[in-house]
Amino acid sequence: MVTANLQYLQNPFPRPSFSPKRLVSRDPKIVFRCGCSNSSNISVGEDVFSLTSSSTCDVDYLGQSTKGDLNLNLQHLETFGLDGQDTLEGPIEQVARVEAEEAGGLLRELGITSPSAARLSSRGIFCSRTLNLRSISAIGYDMDYTLIHYNVMAWEGRAYDYCMENLKNMGFPVEGLAFDPDLVIRGLVIDKQKGNLVKADRFGYVKRAMHGTKMLSTQDVSEIYGRELVDLRKESQWEFLNTLFSVSEAVAYMQMVDRLDDGAIPADLAPLDYKGLYKAVGKALFRAHVEGQLKSEIMSKPELFVEPDPELPLALLDQKEAGKKLLLITNSDYQYTDKMMRHSFNRFLPNDMGWRDLFDIVIVSARKPEFFQMSHPLYEVVTGEGLMRPCFKARTGCLYSGGSAQMVENSLNIHGDEILYVGDHIYTDVSQSKVHLRWRTALICRELEEEYNALILSRGHRANVIELINQKEVLGDLFNQLRLALQRRSKGRPAQTLAATNMDDRELTESMQKLLIVMQRLDEKIAPLLEADGELFNKRWGFLSRAGLWDKSHLMRQIEKYADIYTSRVSNFLNYTPFMYFRSQEQTLAHDSYSHYCSEQNGILTNKE
Repeated sequence: MVTANLQYLQNPFPRPSFSPKRLVSRDPKIVFRCGCSNSSNISVGEDVFSLTSSSTCDVDYLGQSTKGDLNLNLQHLETFGLDGQDTLEGPIEQVARVEAEEAGGLLRELGITSPSAARLSSRGIFCSRTLNLRSISAIGYDMDYTLIHYNVMAWEGRAYDYCMENLKNMGFPVEGLAFDPDLVIRGLVIDKQKGNLVKADRFGYVKRAMHGTKMLSTQDVSEIYGRELVDLRKESQWEFLNTLFSVSEAVAYMQMVDRLDDGAIPADLAPLDYKGLYKAVGKALFRAHVEGQLKSEIMSKPELFVEPDPELPLALLDQKEAGKKLLLITNSDYQYTDKMMRHSFNRFLPNDMGWRDLFDIVIVSARKPEFFQMSHPLYEVVTGEGLMRPCFKARTGCLYSGGSAQMVENSLNIHGDEILYVGDHIYTDVSQSKVHLRWRTALICRELEEEYNALILSRGHRANVIELINQKEVLGDLFNQLRLALQRRSKGRPAQTLAATNMDDRELTESMQKLLIVMQRLDEKIAPLLEADGELFNKRWGFLSRAGLWDKSHLMRQIEKYADIYTSRVSNFLNYTPFMYFRSQEQTLAHDSYSHYCSEQNGILTNKE
């Protein structure tokens, strides 16, 4: 894959179909001004370009910093056949249209995937808040499920096994239970008071629920949660499944809820309610992590648990060569981090590079989210065995344990929105770095690839459901008007119109009866279709990002609120270059139907003319 970076500009590909001379104007001139006087020169080609520095940058019309933008030096305009009063041939709208067409053609000639095409794929990077990647000075990365992707069945399966073994040693009945990763998905919420697992929409209304391992009916959901919203601030009741690491715990808990309901848990374990059971399962899983058996097994056979991505190290290499400071900030300890990174990175890097060569600062045992919230002592890791010594300031090229995000900012002299942090955990990685430090944020969610493809395969199904719902809406509009007409007539009042008032009683009643029968039959057809919506992704819970046919899930609301961009894997940055300007899409609103009205009115006016 060819990537655009500063090195590429030193030896550009020939472009026989394009000549800069063509841009010389013989017509009225449009002035094109460069802000080169406020920029620092960079040695590319023959000093043709200058780079906008942090001290001279401005903000553009979308409110994004212009830091990192390239400008054309005035003294080199003659290279392009221009005379210093930079001119273009014709109106800029026409010039831009032609150049955009030629740019697309050149990308195809070079065999480079355009970002616009990448956005329309499961490997796209999706933008919630406009982000100019050129203005980013440092990019920080989480490791687990971000730079390192685990086979969920293998990793979470073993975590589940260790959890169940610990529960068994505590006296819990676990015989006959097995890990079922399809039982839960990321973004669900555990109701620790009721032993339920729920899926909520963006407002917190529960749309689907499961008690133990049994899905609840729509009627049950309405009765239990009809007057209650999911509020993640009530940590005593709700536990949000932020990451794939939550899968093993949630599966174990829901299975143990069944055992508690069946009376299979011995009374001598103390009177257990659903909240107490959740604590017991959490304790058993925590022991599996703390005692180190799980990570020791993974370190001994990483090939069984880790799914390396050959393109990922190259994406980071592009960013580093573009002048970004790269940071690794992980809660994992040094030995585990080094083993996983060596396995996943070193063989894919050029010129005998190692994974450490990519990063300006590496911080292990970071204790996120506290890393973003408060200050902890910083230690430098000085030996391969992990021996450490206290220090007070991080230096480039070194490895550290603990510390804080503020220490990182001070050490690099880079602050706030100049830093992009990339992680898979909505709270620990994305929310806290944004709320406390105003860092820009990117969320990694591998399931997006499967969901994107499932949504494409479900287009026919969803279109059929929408058509049926629209038909019922039209029928319902007529039924409601006839019902109102009948109501008014029964009170001796005229109906809405003269025609409705003069309508025969028998005709009115028969029309309403027929409409009611049709709508009831439609309901019988629509209900199971709605229930099946999203089953190509998960039969129980449907799509990750949806809650119902049209609304967003609570997970999607969290992503939009805290993640400026989101994507399925870090290597997707390869298709976008380190200089990408991510622009958020227009957000549709309930009253946006005015555009449909305007187009209809334009059609009427055209016909009259």
